[in-house]
Amino acid sequence: MRLLHSLILATLTLSLASIQSGALAQEKKALTIGATAGPNYDQVKLAIKPILEKKGYTVKLVEFNDYVQPNLALAQGSLDANVFQHIIYLKKFSADKGLNLVDVVKVPVAPLGIYSKKHKSLTELKDGDRITLPNDPSNLARALVFLEQQGLVKVKASIDPLKATEKDLAENPHKLVLTPIEAAQLPRTLDDAAFVVINGNFAIASGLKLSDAIALEKTPDHYLNVVAVKADDKDKAWTQDIVAAFKSKEYKAVLDKSFAGYARPAYLQ
Repeated sequence: MRLLHSLILATLTLSLASIQSGALAQEKKALTIGATAGPNYDQVKLAIKPILEKKGYTVKLVEFNDYVQPNLALAQGSLDANVFQHIIYLKKFSADKGLNLVDVVKVPVAPLGIYSKKHKSLTELKDGDRITLPNDPSNLARALVFLEQQGLVKVKASIDPLKATEKDLAENPHKLVLTPIEAAQLPRTLDDAAFVVINGNFAIASGLKLSDAIALEKTPDHYLNVVAVKADDKDKAWTQDIVAAFKSKEYKAVLDKSFAGYARPAYLQ
């Protein structure tokens, strides 16, 4: 009887500990969110952080200057969520690195643009001009499609436009020299390249304005940014609160005031 009593007591203790552990997990109130420098970070700082703090969260923001570390930090647990990438990049990076990361909501993004310190129009382009563009696979392909839309090159019909590289061109009538560069470093190439294709967040972080672009991408939905979390955290209450913050009227008001010209998901139109 005494043994039975001890077993029952031990079972109840474990059950209570489990319940308390689950309750504590649901009561997580300290969040660390990562974003790349520029508008991605600024949107979280100006809008999302205050909204979450009103709900009782303590929010720490971490700024990144590349497209690699934010996902590694998320997977390793030093971030709870990050905001900097589109779904194509997230899926490829996660697959390549063996990470279990998922998207939970699409969010606005500053569009890809073509910038130049030497020219005011693409009509000034000369044969053999050098164009720098992002070197990560998903944004390299995106930039090539953008250049194709401007009539500068043509990607082979047999190539998946989401996976194209500078080696997959069917036509390059101006014999342009396409040079892939790390995305964060692209603004620094404005002094020597004829034209530069720059991701919007890094363009703005460098002091450029979207209105400075010679051409801006009409961003399709699959290139909108997403909020990413670890798969195990997808349905957590704090994750849903982050999603709700991005879908709030308060966030839209900040967008309308400070981030005009950004490509937006349908729920923010």
